[in-house]
Amino acid sequence: MEHYELIVIGSGPAGRRAAIQAAKFDRKVLVVERGRRVGGVSVHTGTIPSKTLRETVLNLTGWRERGFYGRSYRVKEDITAADLRARLHITLDHEVEVLEHQFARNKVDTIRGEAKFIDPHRIEVEGEAGEIHTFSSDNFVIAVGTKPFRPDYVPFDGEYVLDSDEILELNELPRSIAVIGAGVIGVEYASIFSALDVHVTLVEPRQTMLDFLDTELVADFTHQLRDRGIALRFGAKVEKIEKHGPGECEITLEGGRCVRSNVVLFAAGRMGATPALALDACGLETDHRGRLKVDPMTFATSVPHIYAAGDVIGFPSLASTSMEQGRIAACHALGEKAYDPPEYFPYGIYAVPEISTVGMTEEEIRERGIPYECGVARFRETSRGHIMGLDTGMLKMIFSLKTRRLLGCHIVGEGATELIHIGQAVLNLRGTLEYFVENTFNYPTLAEAYKIAALDAWNRMPPLEC
Repeated sequence: MEHYELIVIGSGPAGRRAAIQAAKFDRKVLVVERGRRVGGVSVHTGTIPSKTLRETVLNLTGWRERGFYGRSYRVKEDITAADLRARLHITLDHEVEVLEHQFARNKVDTIRGEAKFIDPHRIEVEGEAGEIHTFSSDNFVIAVGTKPFRPDYVPFDGEYVLDSDEILELNELPRSIAVIGAGVIGVEYASIFSALDVHVTLVEPRQTMLDFLDTELVADFTHQLRDRGIALRFGAKVEKIEKHGPGECEITLEGGRCVRSNVVLFAAGRMGATPALALDACGLETDHRGRLKVDPMTFATSVPHIYAAGDVIGFPSLASTSMEQGRIAACHALGEKAYDPPEYFPYGIYAVPEISTVGMTEEEIRERGIPYECGVARFRETSRGHIMGLDTGMLKMIFSLKTRRLLGCHIVGEGATELIHIGQAVLNLRGTLEYFVENTFNYPTLAEAYKIAALDAWNRMPPLEC
């Protein structure tokens, strides 16, 4: 039985960063990955595939040029599922090669197989051929991620009724698709298929979507979806999903209303991929969604030498935050100095258009009773936006009336996930309105929207006291 100083279960963003950080401390590290290749959900079915699909769709459809050439403009007239998969596999192969090289360069051991705990310090790993390997370790980081929630009433078949992993294996593009669940994953896929000119119906039992975002941002995004012809069916639960034949699916909603489509994508939630770990053997329990509870500063579980990071611990379930969680967990597990998790981090939603946000929403600021003022800029107000043919997109900043500090930055539109980092830096460095008003931005750029929004707020702010 081989002994390690740290065993990491899962090789997604959290697992890979935990393992490499431990290796940088010259510790003996093992990564256990049950998939065929390293990378986890992020590389194979989640972050990288969905974002690659999005970029491929925008390129092949000529989406970004339609502001000039009209809605009928196409770069490629007949786009097939094979076209989308071709770029996907190239990207995924590259990601896996980079990760394998990182593990090899840092002397991180890896093994393929399903891990389960025997006791708090030992695991068994079952390989593809059924062979059993036993390992012991001083510390563990559980970074197994999540898998799609698949309720019994949904007749999944891998062809016409799909979960968010299976959607990437479509054999042909449908004429219509119904997406159940208006969370981040559902919204991303709904908007991507809409850009392909597939008729999309988005079904959500709640009256609203993306409730953690600023409501003004959601309102602007919702308007853009409706304007593109996406049918929004909010406030009605799904009672039944039926297949009447190939490409003939029917969803019955509460109240009797029906939605018919060629394909159904069920994207209403995910579950922690923890059942196979036999966590009872090491003294851990999960919640009803298979997620683990951890200390938010150290990522330690209730068992002192076992840590967890990434999607398996729940919100925010971002690849970016998972990476930092994995690194911090490894530092604490090995008794090394670790920094605190950042107070403010950017949240990116890779829909069409992109959404990104950092800091407090207007609703949160009101709840705290902080006097504030907002500044808004539309991308069409910038020369770069006009050059790009943008007629949508907005940037909103919120400032404290008392301190003039930036409290929140919210963007919807082209390049939002890139632009947000300017707001993130100013927010974390406790910058004020004056940074945006007094500094010069490259011209023409979309980043000019920061200055426009700042001046919009400045016009309504009380005079700066000398």
